[in-house]
Amino acid sequence: MSRRDALILVDVQNDFCPGGALAVQNGDEVVPVLNRYIERFLDAGLPIFATRDWHPVKTSHFKAYGGIWPVHCVQGTHGAEFHPDLRLAPEITIVSAGMAPDEDGYSGFLGRDSTGTLLAVLLRDRGVERLFVGGLATDYCVKHTVLDGIQQGFQVVLIGDAVRGVNLNPDDSTQAIKEMSAAGAIVVREADTIDLHA
Repeated sequence: MSRRDALILVDVQNDFCPGGALAVQNGDEVVPVLNRYIERFLDAGLPIFATRDWHPVKTSHFKAYGGIWPVHCVQGTHGAEFHPDLRLAPEITIVSAGMAPDEDGYSGFLGRDSTGTLLAVLLRDRGVERLFVGGLATDYCVKHTVLDGIQQGFQVVLIGDAVRGVNLNPDDSTQAIKEMSAAGAIVVREADTIDLHA
């Protein structure tokens, strides 16, 4: 890792984990991997951002109001809370997306911190150039966050064993990873020997 790196934890929330309203199969399996990355980034004094879906009760994102999804991650509910085993330290910045009634908020780059500052601004203020991204779900919020990060000019490393997908179609996650890779993301696994200090 370098001083220009940041870790992005995408939507590791109860509603996306087993037992949740929009559960991703084996979604909780990302937590131990991400916890090890959190520890590494904290030890190095590098910034960490945790994005979250943070929907109002009524939103066009939900089936009842014209969207495609069941009700999930409603502001202030248990389902919207981060997975209890995710080791969120006080210095980790929380970024909320999907807050407007007409906003899907798939990308973490649509999210804002508690002061209303967009993620891209927060990253640039910290001098970040490269992002390590993991979380839920591969084929939606992770994909959109990665692609937007690349479009915003950041180098992006996808932590391949720290993502899981919704897979409305069986190969959605596979296709999403191909799309991210084609756009320029580097896909690694925790145990890879790729030089992450470049």
